[in-house]
Amino acid sequence: MYDIGIIFAMKEEFDELVKYLKIENTFNLYDLTFYEGSINNINYTLVLSGIGKVNAARTTQILIDNKKLDYIFNIGISGGIDNSLNVMDIVIGNKLVQHDFDITAFNHDLGYIPNIGIYLESDKYLVNKAENINMDNINIKTGTIATGDIFCTDKNMASRINQRFNALCVEMEGAAIAQVCKLSNIPYLIIRSISDVPNNNNVITYDEFIVKSSRNVAKFMYELLISIKDKS
Repeated sequence: MYDIGIIFAMKEEFDELVKYLKIENTFNLYDLTFYEGSINNINYTLVLSGIGKVNAARTTQILIDNKKLDYIFNIGISGGIDNSLNVMDIVIGNKLVQHDFDITAFNHDLGYIPNIGIYLESDKYLVNKAENINMDNINIKTGTIATGDIFCTDKNMASRINQRFNALCVEMEGAAIAQVCKLSNIPYLIIRSISDVPNNNNVITYDEFIVKSSRNVAKFMYELLISIKDKS
């Protein structure tokens, strides 16, 4: 049996995945509720972290401290910042970066974290499994996901992040989860569905597509769970 954790920032993302999964048990730690179940030979624990890097990192560490896990996933929605992406596309994050981590005053590149570097690399086995998932009429791309504590609505900011880090999309949790997993030696993968693009109309677009994009990434995650029933 594999034991995996799946972390969500928002309830909309969680609600779509549990349509595919059965919750068999819950437990509470601090102010977090953990939802447990199983499918095929996988035991899963789901948890809502809340938005932002601190909430994400805190939740990840609590999960690791209280469950012996083989893999951790973070799924949800994000803003597309690359011209190749449209709303509803899926991004598999093979690399993560904190675009707002700035110690350039000490002659380091933007995004550089001491003892970490600039990029955090996802588990290659999980990336490969994800890249073999097919979903009808959905564009799936692999690349860098950029994380920062800001909802990016500015075209110029989006362009800078895209060009500096060659990032496909931007969100607020993934790289923080990746960093905690790396420090704890837990293989991880971050997956996003595009809910908005920087077109000076993000709030309207985001509200319109949040459920649809959450539904897309939930279906993708379910298909991935089925595919990792063994290591073949």
